[in-house]
Amino acid sequence: MVDVRPFKAIKYTPKAGNPELLVTQPYDKIDTEMQEEYYKKSPYNYCRLILPTEADKYQIAQQRITQWLKANIMEQTAQSAIFVSRQEYIINGKKVARTGLIAALRLYPYNENIVFPHEFTHSAPKADRLNMLRTVQKNLEQVFLMYPDPENKTINFFKEIVKTTHLVKVTDPDGVEHTIWEVTDPEKIQYIQQTLSEKFMVINDGHHRYESALAYRDETRIKNNWTNDSAFNFHMCYMVPIQDEGLAILPTHRLLKEAKITPEIIEEFKHYFTVTDIAPNVDALDSYLAKHIKEHAFCVYDGKNAYGLTMKHEENVYQFVNTHTSKETKIFDVVILRDIIFKTILKTGELKIDENIIYIRWTKTAIEKINRGEAKVAFLVNPISAKAVSELALQHERLPEKSTDFYPKPLSGFMMMDVSVNEKL
Repeated sequence: MVDVRPFKAIKYTPKAGNPELLVTQPYDKIDTEMQEEYYKKSPYNYCRLILPTEADKYQIAQQRITQWLKANIMEQTAQSAIFVSRQEYIINGKKVARTGLIAALRLYPYNENIVFPHEFTHSAPKADRLNMLRTVQKNLEQVFLMYPDPENKTINFFKEIVKTTHLVKVTDPDGVEHTIWEVTDPEKIQYIQQTLSEKFMVINDGHHRYESALAYRDETRIKNNWTNDSAFNFHMCYMVPIQDEGLAILPTHRLLKEAKITPEIIEEFKHYFTVTDIAPNVDALDSYLAKHIKEHAFCVYDGKNAYGLTMKHEENVYQFVNTHTSKETKIFDVVILRDIIFKTILKTGELKIDENIIYIRWTKTAIEKINRGEAKVAFLVNPISAKAVSELALQHERLPEKSTDFYPKPLSGFMMMDVSVNEKL
């Protein structure tokens, strides 16, 4: 049974200034350049909490939270609430909106079959977020999940809420408009609690945060007296219906720093794929992928030439894809790319982020990076659907790293949740 609760959010006050100068992308999307920009925007920018530039970042974050609360830069609300969060954005020339719920979700280990992961995690990011959580005892950022709503019960609920006065609205540098509504009505909260109680949840973004929170919960239980209402048993989450029309996943293109496309490699491709010469420009590459979206298709660009690859026979996959990978997972494009093209044909070995491989969201950016010599070959892929991700997760399968890019990312800084030992929900 899914247990969601309202919580007393810690939020910026008007004293902090313009919200657009305070909010940020999630910590794992912030590079060094963005970090510098955020620091320049405001002495209270949220980056100073989730990703401080200072050496002792955990202690610095804790000190700032304490100082900002004391100075009334931030304050904890007196009344518990849930929140409706909407992102409006333009993709492929069309304006769409994604709407979901921000609330405290009880933490469930994966073996309880209530919350399901869809990607593998790594120890270093988990250790980092666990150290931050131990020090600040706050959920600084949401975990982003999806759940089924085939009857549109929550979708219709959100439609009514967004007609009311919003709490805050900002437009980010990508042109995405983010709006938050606060819901304190006990009847409305109870309706959402009952509606979500029989659902399952799939993690879209925030696997490391979620698993770190489970570890924090378990160690905090050992050291302290606690009840089921203790806030550290929960995590602040953003939950979106799978059926929401704005729940978009963008492709994550792969750029290899060392690979070369030789005539011999092209011949190797032909064993598994139909190889087509295509014009080396954004429109031609995107057009090829769109036309072959259900055919296990890829585009290759090496700075001079571009090729379209469409797999000939699905049976070829099972011979070369990792034997530990299930039949269901083997037929995903990112797995075919990894195990047939990278490992079998190009013999890349283990690929490490930024060292051997770069992950890019947009075709235009991928081409520009190849043209500038930042990598040698781009492999462009089609996106996976939210429904497919959900179905895969329910089968206890996980995709390779960077298989999904749920867009846009929920901004950080609208609120945080206190998960210290004495906080109750």
